[in-house]
Amino acid sequence: MELMTEQNKAIVRRFNKEFLEKGDLNSFHELVAANVINHAAPAGTPFGPDSMIHFIINILRAGFPDLKVEILEQVAERDFVTSRKKIRATHTGNIMDIAPSNKKVVIDVIDIVRLKDGKYAEHWGMSNFADVIAQISKN
Repeated sequence: MELMTEQNKAIVRRFNKEFLEKGDLNSFHELVAANVINHAAPAGTPFGPDSMIHFIINILRAGFPDLKVEILEQVAERDFVTSRKKIRATHTGNIMDIAPSNKKVVIDVIDIVRLKDGKYAEHWGMSNFADVIAQISKN
């Protein structure tokens, strides 16, 4: 059981480094099930893999292309991995109709991932992203 939880934590770390930081879609497809349920998707949007790709590639990485993820803590039990992390970045791209401000930001995130067969099966997440958007919106 301990080996499985360590493997699951490694999968989550890989997702953060290869997909979040680098935007590697090949890694995304290796690490995320085709029928993943993204419980963190905004209301009215699809809850599958497309919602994750859209947010990470078209919103987050578009506005903050230099983002770096620091995983502060991970706790794993059974097929769940919870991560507390910080995403540090500079607002150098357009995001949600906000022109680049060159402001440095920190996005605090708590993610819960359920894995099945070595892939993301479900994702829940909370962050201060709305506060970050408000921060970069101010002149």
